[in-house]
Amino acid sequence: QVQLVESGGGLVQAGSSLRLSCAASGRTFSNYALGWFRQAPGKERDFVASISSRGQRTTYAEAVKGRFTISRDNAKDTLYLQMNSLKPEDTAVYYCSKKLGYYSGSQDPRDFGFWGQGTQVTVSS
Repeated sequence: QVQLVESGGGLVQAGSSLRLSCAASGRTFSNYALGWFRQAPGKERDFVASISSRGQRTTYAEAVKGRFTISRDNAKDTLYLQMNSLKPEDTAVYYCSKKLGYYSGSQDPRDFGFWGQGTQVTVSS
């Protein structure tokens, strides 16, 4: 089992920055890839970014490329998502999740498991 707890969300103005964190426990953190997803009201859960177990490889959704950066600190068992130049369309609940199997660059939520409870990000115009 893996437990994931997101934090760092909030209400910000367009153009601002936020850094989300995801604290993990339960299994050796450095052994698995991770991802960030988001879900806006009435919409499906969308892929945001993913990172390999050692952090060497990353994948980003087109909508966030150049603005968001995924990273991890394996010494702290923590995953991060630095979000810059935020837009109102970034408003959503953000979730972190463990990749099932090895890192593959998959953007399909069905390839991820052990979801956190989510953290709300609201960007006002």
